[in-house]
Amino acid sequence: MLWTLDDAVKATAGEKQQNGDNANIEYITHDSRNVKKDSLFIALVGPNNDGHDFLKQAFDTGASCAIISKNWWGKTGSADSFFKDKNLIITNDTQKALEDLAVFARARTKATIIGITGSVGKTSTKEFLATILKAHGKCHANERSFNNHWGVPLTLANLPQDADFAVIEMGINHIGEMAELTKMVRPDIALITTIEPAHIGNFSSVEEIAKAKSEIFLHMSDKITNGGVAILNADNPYTRIIEKIAEERAITKIYKFGETGKIDAKLKDCTLLSDSSRVTVKLFGKKHRYKLSVPGKHFVINSLAILLITEILKLDIGKVIKSLKQISPVEGRGNNLFVYLEGEDLPITVIDESYNASPVSMKAALKVLEMTEPKGKGRRIVVFGDMLELGAEGPKLHIDLANLILKAKADMVFACGPLMEALYNIIPPAWQGAYADDSRKLAMALISNVRSGDVILIKGSLGSRMAYVVQALWDMNCRCRKKNIEEHNYAV
Repeated sequence: MLWTLDDAVKATAGEKQQNGDNANIEYITHDSRNVKKDSLFIALVGPNNDGHDFLKQAFDTGASCAIISKNWWGKTGSADSFFKDKNLIITNDTQKALEDLAVFARARTKATIIGITGSVGKTSTKEFLATILKAHGKCHANERSFNNHWGVPLTLANLPQDADFAVIEMGINHIGEMAELTKMVRPDIALITTIEPAHIGNFSSVEEIAKAKSEIFLHMSDKITNGGVAILNADNPYTRIIEKIAEERAITKIYKFGETGKIDAKLKDCTLLSDSSRVTVKLFGKKHRYKLSVPGKHFVINSLAILLITEILKLDIGKVIKSLKQISPVEGRGNNLFVYLEGEDLPITVIDESYNASPVSMKAALKVLEMTEPKGKGRRIVVFGDMLELGAEGPKLHIDLANLILKAKADMVFACGPLMEALYNIIPPAWQGAYADDSRKLAMALISNVRSGDVILIKGSLGSRMAYVVQALWDMNCRCRKKNIEEHNYAV
């Protein structure tokens, strides 16, 4: 059992309405679509939806109890006979109740907590590390990219009491958010992947992003060392700023990974392939070689951080390296689909980077495209949606992609969104495939132009909805491999 009703009441200091036996709580969610048997449903109130409107649906789907607000209960819920026989926790503020559950769960766990933040690479690094740690014990991690003010506490609230490890991804887009998240997470180990101008629209500079991310050190645990453990990217120009902040916060152990300087995990050699990478690293003075089963230099660099963490945890390095050979790309972050046209033997290779985008991740994705050879008469095709939250520099940062597209040997560019229009208008007509104001229209234009053997890179910020383009290509697939059907779900 994840929680008892009494423990949940104690954690939230709520008022209990109990009917029947003490409710079993096996899962906590704020989304009525995700409710399963014996769930605790939290009626969060957001800018677009009020969770109280979905309470009946949650109970009908299998929720054993719900956290509701005192204000709603007094005005609406207490008069509805549907709720008379339901287990309820009545609180002043349901968001605060969720955070209280998180704090309570963190306090009672014996798991080693690894907090991960950074401008890019958070989710894939979290997923890869969690996969590796699951081979060494019971590991808990965020679902998908649940890394914000409700995703982080929800992840902690679902932390099993008997977990050995927890990997918590922490994302922000405003100053002060990280301080609130780390107060709940209290990581034993804090990893900052890198600092780049992603989501810079709400910050005055990249340096301010670095300082905001460094708030992860405000509430470190001292379980592993007196003061906590920090892991930093040695190659990033803002690392010295972050390191100074960590030192000011009395972080006693600071480790670095990358390619430059005298560091703890240093890349010595790397062979980048279209479907994988062969890596040689010097880890605390000892050389190791391994194959990373995902393509891209950015994944190689972050794998060094993963090795550092597993070494700090004193895990079996041989077992860790074996796991690196078996990890899979995260959906929407570099995984490949193979789409077949009717009557054709050569597949179209779709590099699905549709989940998010920033200038640095665009560069990394284009490098993968460059290394991926088209088949037969196929071409390299770029399909880009807007990179969002870049502030005043947004148009320039989009235009700057032109040289990177040329270097990637792209044959054709398809683009959508007002920011990508600036890029599309300056590229040579010979490159221009089509421009549209949204991804649905762009998908139609792309489908009418693809041919057997093409390699298609699809990338954009989540708000650009480039997953629609991936879905459209998948839907037109007339002959696909059973493995793809079993391993991928591209419903949008």
